[in-house]
Amino acid sequence: MTRHLLTLDALGRDDLLEVLDLATAPLDATLYEDEPVALVFEHPSLRTRAAASVAVHQLGGWPVEFTGEEIGLDARESAEDVARTLAQTFAVAALRVRRHDVLERIRAASPGLSVLNLLSDAAHPTQALADVLTIAEAHAGGDVRGLAGLRVVYVGDATNVTRSLAVALAHLGASVVVAAPPGYQLVPGGPEDALAIGAGPSLVSDPREAARGADVLYTDTWVSMGEESEAARRRADLAGYRVDEALVDLAGEGCVVLHCLPAHRGEEVTDGVLDGERSWVWRQVFHRRTAMLGVLAWLKGGQ
Repeated sequence: MTRHLLTLDALGRDDLLEVLDLATAPLDATLYEDEPVALVFEHPSLRTRAAASVAVHQLGGWPVEFTGEEIGLDARESAEDVARTLAQTFAVAALRVRRHDVLERIRAASPGLSVLNLLSDAAHPTQALADVLTIAEAHAGGDVRGLAGLRVVYVGDATNVTRSLAVALAHLGASVVVAAPPGYQLVPGGPEDALAIGAGPSLVSDPREAARGADVLYTDTWVSMGEESEAARRRADLAGYRVDEALVDLAGEGCVVLHCLPAHRGEEVTDGVLDGERSWVWRQVFHRRTAMLGVLAWLKGGQ
């Protein structure tokens, strides 16, 4: 049966653990021997593109990259026709798209093509997998089954990253708190619904209350791709949600700081925190490739 990874909600706990186990298992450099993998980027990408390209190479395959302008999803041709075209050459297509429904339509149009979500407006599963691997390294000796009871606090705009991370950590028994102002908080519904899981995140408005006793403080940019016209309003609304030295001091002694990048230094996070001794941000970047290796190996298991 063809496997797909569009959200961690759909993946479920057992397959989540399988992906994470494969990510840290010995590398099989022949798993994708001489196989092409399609990588489609509607959005600009640094870490995701680097991680995906290198991971495909490490598993013996070769990535073929397309920009949004080259393919023109639903502009030059329909997402369905793109899916049918890709399926004639590729067994796996990994896509970074503006709208999550495009991924669902591609999967439906070509059921034999494994579809991997590299980012959509609803979810960012590969980022969340890298985050889990980083948190496990920081607090559990690398054991993803040892995260139960950890307090992970997300501060600021609750984005696609927040949703995927909250789903993953809920499956692993961690306690998730999201501190965000009205209009920026998690809401129920959608394909990556963290609030539908039994041990879902706690929602608060006060970042200082949330940060006390945190094992992990996580933040993301306040102005994401496509939101540039809202930049001034967003910066004003979120001004009290900066992760700075004072907020970090409220957290537990062993607290680490995460950020999925790119960072707008001085806005959602200060230089002192991002470059400080508690920052595990660059280890997150390292684990983007670790996570991608696990996902690609898991997808192969369904072929």
